[in-house]
Amino acid sequence: MSRGFYAKLALTNIRKNAQTYYPYMLASSATVMMFYNMMYLLMSREIHAMHGSMTVRTVIFLGCIVTGCFSFLLLLYINSFLIKRRKKEFGLFNILGMEKKHIARIMLIETALTALVCIGVGILAGILFGKLALLLLLNMLGMEASYGFDVPPRAVILTAVLFGAAFLVNLLYNVFQVHVAKPVELLKGGNVGEKEPRTKWLIALAGIVTLGAGYVMAITVKSPVAALYEFFIAVMLVIIGTYCLFTAGSIAILKTLRRNKRFYYRTNPFIAVSGMIYRMKQNAAGLASICILSTMVIIMLSSTVSLYVGLEDVLRTRYPREIAVMAYHVDDEQIGKLEAAVAEISEEAGVRPQNPLTLQYVTEVAVRDGQTFIGGRGASYTDKNAALFTFITAEEYNRIEGARTELSEGEALVYVEEGKLPGDALRFDGFSLAIREQLDEFGLAKELALNDFLPNSYVVVTAGEADIARVRQSLYGDEKIGIDYDYMYHFDTAADRETQIRLVSALYGNLPVDGYADGREASKQEFLTVYGSLFFLGLFLGALFILGTVLIIYYKQISEGFDDKERFAIMLKVGLDQGEIKRTIRFQVLSVFFLPLAMAVCHIAAAFPVISKLLAIFRMTNVPLYALCTGLTILAFAVCYAAIYALTARTYYKIVR
Repeated sequence: MSRGFYAKLALTNIRKNAQTYYPYMLASSATVMMFYNMMYLLMSREIHAMHGSMTVRTVIFLGCIVTGCFSFLLLLYINSFLIKRRKKEFGLFNILGMEKKHIARIMLIETALTALVCIGVGILAGILFGKLALLLLLNMLGMEASYGFDVPPRAVILTAVLFGAAFLVNLLYNVFQVHVAKPVELLKGGNVGEKEPRTKWLIALAGIVTLGAGYVMAITVKSPVAALYEFFIAVMLVIIGTYCLFTAGSIAILKTLRRNKRFYYRTNPFIAVSGMIYRMKQNAAGLASICILSTMVIIMLSSTVSLYVGLEDVLRTRYPREIAVMAYHVDDEQIGKLEAAVAEISEEAGVRPQNPLTLQYVTEVAVRDGQTFIGGRGASYTDKNAALFTFITAEEYNRIEGARTELSEGEALVYVEEGKLPGDALRFDGFSLAIREQLDEFGLAKELALNDFLPNSYVVVTAGEADIARVRQSLYGDEKIGIDYDYMYHFDTAADRETQIRLVSALYGNLPVDGYADGREASKQEFLTVYGSLFFLGLFLGALFILGTVLIIYYKQISEGFDDKERFAIMLKVGLDQGEIKRTIRFQVLSVFFLPLAMAVCHIAAAFPVISKLLAIFRMTNVPLYALCTGLTILAFAVCYAAIYALTARTYYKIVR
């Protein structure tokens, strides 16, 4: 054979399999481009030089890892569809006298050509669109871009190495598949596995249990800290449950439908259900993957969009007043020095504090054990029974609320951020406070940000310092421990943004006590850096996951089309007309196609509480805004999903008719 024979045969094979190969090459080029863009942003000089670059680079680094891993797995997944369709072709080569080592050589040339084209085109496209991605990111962060164009060599090398490894793994897998199969098995190709799958009730039951457990964890989570720890466990349970239900539960449902004679013995259900039973073993993993990817896209986009859109709302929630000064472990003398320093620094900045709010208080974390709270140095925010107590004296409460409350020693007023506190006393280990009244509202609840991390947050008003001291002595088991006050001094200004930022900077560096100064305008860029980076990453990964969803659906439809072609040809011969076949196709595709989307919506509904709690860590407490963003994202995704259905159903019909 001539030297160019195998190369010509490889090129011919690629052209003849254009329907399956070209989308694979296009998708590979797109994933190469997206990964290079993330690497380019990570290594960009402009990102390194910007304010808050560490935050942005951390987010982008996370995006690089997710993009690389997902792209690698996606190419492996699509390759499994390709080799399934090519087995008949390689089996024919084998029967006609070509040895398997020669087939392996053809596959090597095909893979090398594909890899060179995809990696080359992808990197070139990445270089062209890299600056555009950088401009988009800088625009989201509210920063100006500089002129210039650079191509980081490390980004090119790492991209080429990653995707070169992906194509190498695909080649080894394909060679192995052909090597271990007999010629007759290769000729059967996609027809292997037509035996009706058994109903695996144990796996179906495991799917229900794990999915239910994941839902319960997501719905019943109480605090942002708990959500942070439980979210990933819930995600894993839901993923396992989804795959179990699609692989075993779907077959059980289809067989149950088949036993329903009234439903089953009609043209559309008869053909669709019988075909789906045989195909579900092969398609279940793909459908489950579509469901998981759809869920990830919607959650990622809705949460990042709500953070970005609700930035001003987040800032006003975090800073009800423009300037916030905080001091720790202070007494009355130190508080006087602090207030004098704030007044002096503000005057030097040309600012007069307005609408001031001050509060002297003690905070403690305790863990609920039955009806008693225990705490001290062993209490932790991460404990599911943890509670945050803010203690103030009746004198301080009356000053703030304009009230005339008088309490006896051992009595308390209690404000509960959520719900009601059961019982008529707050019991600590060795000391109790009788609850005279549970307050319906407390004016400084937002200023104290009571419910940012713990759902069990209480403001306790005591008769005086003696009761606060006794509570601390009970919690710490130390009769000598005293009161450790914190002090909050918040105020507004009539100053512009730049003046506020300078004032915060001057206060921060000149406080006479242990504490810090912060402000709404001073923190805006930091919040924008975090939320803008997350929004960009959400859009970027959302596009990548949508690409993966489209490809999985496309190849699933093509695979099913080739598998069903002969079956529908037989049905034409036995009397079904084209209209009946088209209606059957529509019924089958609709039934299977929209099942992952319906399941994804269920996942999102169950995840809504836990995602809301996670957003609270980013100070996003506007749940209606998040609900609106989620609803709009689901609607937009459903429209895209329907468009994908229209395209793939047409492709499927062209194959089977």
